[in-house]
Amino acid sequence: MGGTLLSLALTLLGLLLVTFIIGRVMPIDPVLKVVGDRATQAQYEAAWRAMGLDQPLYVQFWRYIGDVLTGDFGRSISTGQPVVNDIRRVFPATFELATLGTLIGVFIGVPLGVVAAARRGGIIDQIARVVALVGYSMPIFWLGLMGLLVFYGILGWVGGPGRQGIIYDGMVPHVTGLILVDSLIAGDWGAFRDAFSHIILPASLLGYYSLAYISRMTRSFMLEQLSSEYITTARVKGLSERAVIWRHAFRNISVPLITVIALSFGSLLEGSVLTEIIFSWPGLGQYITKALLSGDMNAVLGGTVVVGTCFVALNLFSDLLYRVLDPRSK
Repeated sequence: MGGTLLSLALTLLGLLLVTFIIGRVMPIDPVLKVVGDRATQAQYEAAWRAMGLDQPLYVQFWRYIGDVLTGDFGRSISTGQPVVNDIRRVFPATFELATLGTLIGVFIGVPLGVVAAARRGGIIDQIARVVALVGYSMPIFWLGLMGLLVFYGILGWVGGPGRQGIIYDGMVPHVTGLILVDSLIAGDWGAFRDAFSHIILPASLLGYYSLAYISRMTRSFMLEQLSSEYITTARVKGLSERAVIWRHAFRNISVPLITVIALSFGSLLEGSVLTEIIFSWPGLGQYITKALLSGDMNAVLGGTVVVGTCFVALNLFSDLLYRVLDPRSK
């Protein structure tokens, strides 16, 4: 466990070092973003010293680490608010979208991968391969636009861009920041149905990409297990095929499958930028993109650190589950 914590600390330190370097090499003058291009030389130099940019780089890096550990990412130039407050506001939207997408990917992708491996070469196996191939090769921005055109514009089955319609916007009391959960807490079923109609299409698109990855990896893990000697022994003993597949083979792939699901979830957290832009989803991806386009580096680096920390936390979580599910890993 000590080695895991040391690795975690070094990974976070590396993440902070990378973001610090990015903030220093970007061709954007942070002082000008604060004082404006009409400031005098004296005002510019005063701001330069106030921001600590006159200090050696190692001193700046040490201060940067201290600020991040206390949750201080600076103030956003775009919103005028502390970046940490902005992240608290936008991150629940991304978390909710990625979570629903991951659940779709798990509940469809895992059974699909298992059945495809159990019936290798059959019609379900062929379908699983096509699904994975299309999921990896189809641009998500094109699928998003086509989804909006067909399911929203033509059929009217889902809500449009945004998290809620105009009628319910701002009507649900903020408790967790997760609009589906908050509407249920408030007992507002109209708001829940409206929020669900808006999230189901972008979540399904992310879920499809998650499904493609999870089903392919599940199939690969299962094929390896089904070719093992212990599976042949179990069949010789007369166990049903269902018991062989789910009780023995699937149980042994559950440990590596946890890492696959955790990485998939992390990918959706940081990779939903295009989806959030297409669907006007007010999440972390859209926030970072807008900040980058406006040269708001405090917001960009703060969002990057949060996403990187989520990846590290997910890896730690999967490692802890390893130890629970497979005592041999201890």
